[in-house]
Amino acid sequence: MTAIPTSPTGRPERLTVRTRSSVLAQLRHRIAGDVLGPGDTGYREARAGFNRLVTHRPSVIALPENHFDVVEAVRFAGEEDLRITVQATGHGTGVPADGGLLINTSRLTAVTVDPITRTARVAAGATWKMVLDAAVPYGLAPLMGSSSIVGAVGYTLGGGFGWLGRRFGLGSDAVRAFDLVTPDGSPIRVSDASFPHIFWALKGGGAGSLGVVTSMEIALADVTTVYAGNLFYPAADAEEILRRFRDWAPAQSEELTSSVTILNLPPTEDVPEPLRGGSFAVVRGCWSGDPAAGRAIVDEWRTWKTPLVDMWDEMPFAAADAISMDPTEPMAAMVTTEWFDDLHDAAIDVIAVRARPAPGSAPLIVSAEIRHAGGAIARGAARAANDRARSGRFLLELISVVPDPHVALAVESTLRVTRTELAPYVTGATYLNFTSGAERAGRAADAYSAEHRRRLLEIKATLDPHGRFCHSDIN
Repeated sequence: MTAIPTSPTGRPERLTVRTRSSVLAQLRHRIAGDVLGPGDTGYREARAGFNRLVTHRPSVIALPENHFDVVEAVRFAGEEDLRITVQATGHGTGVPADGGLLINTSRLTAVTVDPITRTARVAAGATWKMVLDAAVPYGLAPLMGSSSIVGAVGYTLGGGFGWLGRRFGLGSDAVRAFDLVTPDGSPIRVSDASFPHIFWALKGGGAGSLGVVTSMEIALADVTTVYAGNLFYPAADAEEILRRFRDWAPAQSEELTSSVTILNLPPTEDVPEPLRGGSFAVVRGCWSGDPAAGRAIVDEWRTWKTPLVDMWDEMPFAAADAISMDPTEPMAAMVTTEWFDDLHDAAIDVIAVRARPAPGSAPLIVSAEIRHAGGAIARGAARAANDRARSGRFLLELISVVPDPHVALAVESTLRVTRTELAPYVTGATYLNFTSGAERAGRAADAYSAEHRRRLLEIKATLDPHGRFCHSDIN
């Protein structure tokens, strides 16, 4: 075994030039997939995630071709005393991993659907688009999020609040079983019947904490067609729109999952001409019941005030990306979040003022979205690991794009000040999938009640006594 230099804290540091080639050769001999070190062709691409603001600098990258490669890579890391980071698409990237082993699961993309049991088996690197493509021919749909390019497993481990959420719950509620490689390299099938404590922890406890999930089995929803889209109103009316939404949304059926967003669109050609470069208050959502009933509900907004642009319509759920219109190209971004039990007028004023750009100024917050929760999301809170992360009524997500490193400090300051101003009105809970970077690590504990966090830490200590999976949400 090649000894790895350690820091005074006992943590392994980067591999030295002398040891690197030897260690890489050992792992290459053990797995079918590629093994990369700094300087190797493909290393930069393999370490990069969707959020380019966070850059991993691992000593070794493994790109497994199959489940057995993951087992061998984890066992190898144990033998060499290497920390482990797991990444597929890299949307929910946390603290950068410096040194150690990065297991990039992006090649594990198999998806199989059983139309009889209405379930899907989803490999670790599969995106929601792959799951959709497999499920749609059977008239079924996964509980995916706002973008189909997001990795299905990582999204689910963090909870997963999507456009079917109020009716069916979070993505984690749909899981029937996980295939997990534990930190000691043991492959186990985790379910409520086999390892109920681990199963509970994985369903919303965060990604990359208890080992490597190589696949999951999920229940699919009987949804084919939805009534969904966006109503665009002037950003100048944001306060009025947000207050109306606050009063309107809780009165709606659980068949509707909706949000209101202050959206600042770039002046680029990929944005439709009527919206290009504009700022808007947007009422968006997805109705999964009878389309005529959904249209009647949205007509209440049309009757109240005619929107500038009306994009609500009947659509196949497979086209759900059109609801949130999330970016599809990697970018540097900062994301933060807060939960509210109620939206006070003062909180609405803060959100509107901070998100709406001053005349002649570029926006530092490109999107301030408030999702209406409750329904099946709230009903499952008490028994879920991430109980605090799903028990509020309204969930705020603030997104900022950082096109230039020089802008990062201004963006960070704006998000911090906004959260400070909102502090008197929030619950203090954190929804993990709406955080990133150092903030994700710093606020992860707020996703759980004290009792649930204690239980999670006990499970973590039992499975990972050496803290090998230290770039995770449970630490």
